[in-house]
Amino acid sequence: MTAPRKRMSWLGMLGLMGGLAGAFVGYKASAETIVISGGTVALGDGSAPIPNGQVVITDGRVVAAGDIRMKLPAGTRVIDASGKWVTPGLVAGFSRLGLVDVDAVDQTNDTSSDGPFSAALDVSTAINPNAAPVAINRAEGITRAVVAPSAGKSIFAGQGALIDTAADADPVTRARLFQYVELGEQGAGQAGGSRTAAHVLLRNALREAQQVAGGNGASRTESGRTASDPRNDPVVANPNESRSYEARRNQDVLLTRFDALALVPVVRGRQILAVHVERAADLRQVIALKREFPALRLVIVGADEGWTVANELAAANIPVIASALSDLPAQFENLAATQSNIGRMRAAGVRVAIGTVNDDESRMAFRARYYAGNLVGLTRVPRASGLSWGEALKAITSAPAEVLGLTDIGSLTPGKRGDVVIWNGDPLDNMSAAEVVMIDGVEQPLVTRQTRLRDRYRDLERGALPEAYRH
Repeated sequence: MTAPRKRMSWLGMLGLMGGLAGAFVGYKASAETIVISGGTVALGDGSAPIPNGQVVITDGRVVAAGDIRMKLPAGTRVIDASGKWVTPGLVAGFSRLGLVDVDAVDQTNDTSSDGPFSAALDVSTAINPNAAPVAINRAEGITRAVVAPSAGKSIFAGQGALIDTAADADPVTRARLFQYVELGEQGAGQAGGSRTAAHVLLRNALREAQQVAGGNGASRTESGRTASDPRNDPVVANPNESRSYEARRNQDVLLTRFDALALVPVVRGRQILAVHVERAADLRQVIALKREFPALRLVIVGADEGWTVANELAAANIPVIASALSDLPAQFENLAATQSNIGRMRAAGVRVAIGTVNDDESRMAFRARYYAGNLVGLTRVPRASGLSWGEALKAITSAPAEVLGLTDIGSLTPGKRGDVVIWNGDPLDNMSAAEVVMIDGVEQPLVTRQTRLRDRYRDLERGALPEAYRH
């Protein structure tokens, strides 16, 4: 266990919140003070859990958490978590939540497009907060989810988003968070049948975007937008720049105007380029992109063979969102897959988060919790590499946030959003369940279609059953 946290007075906490108040406006939050007391508190920062801890939330933000005691002001809502576990809300590092209800029904599936646009696609406009999988994952402790598009007829799938799973009509936390690209086997197929074609297509697109961006000065930060918001880019935000971009383009371009404009923030380092690759040779090709396009903010998705090039990934400071339990040579590009992949990359200094990459990610993003628990168990297997309990929880909370440059979610440190889950047991134990889920300090319903069906049919009188069930 870690050393006890320094105790902070209530007045000190009010002073802290006063300093933070000006920075946190415009979000959905509970306008009250909530204290969750008596539970085993895990901060989500990689540290060990803290017995008999407290979490304090004011106006939807975390004020303090850990081994703290204070005199509570009048009107404080106190939740007794004795015998339970308290963690940050889980962050799905890779999912397609809100884009799919039924995979086989095209009308409910918005993951990909075969239309004329690729990089310009923005999944945030298609997120459905009422999709059944959103409520299911919320009930399993997922409070935020990284949502990626699927590639259609191009290696460029479009721009992914960060969403919350709250039961309201405004799920998008951050639109256009990253550009998603398919390389490897799938990218080769979409680029004409070979990895060579996919690599050339990617480099050509980035060069076209550079050409569009050429000759522009530094971007202007508009009121209410972060420095990394693509709308800050002059080419995107300034109509005059958009109209004049044609004068800077060659005639042998492959991208549409909107697709080229969408990649400008990528080549300028203002939007993350998330690249899905698995085998070691492809990983080295992505690492090499940094030499040709030094401004790129790369994140690798997948990396089943990442452990074989872990030192190179660490040296290039490229983080990874990986599948935790991929350990079979299901395809030629993951012949070296092993459950020790994440542990070995982590030991080499690679920043790694867990995501359900091409793993029923439109519905089962919550499986990441089970995978994290397996990585803890792996530490007890001879010659295997897993994660400590604290690092495993971090891999599904603050690590996905850090990998994608998100600074206000994923842990219970002061100033973070009040996304908190109370569990009836160790959250990395498959048998544990979420009992309370808060998003921005607001307690969320845990009712799903499945729980309604369970409650409807669990206690029926015999006469209420259909005729066929009478015998």
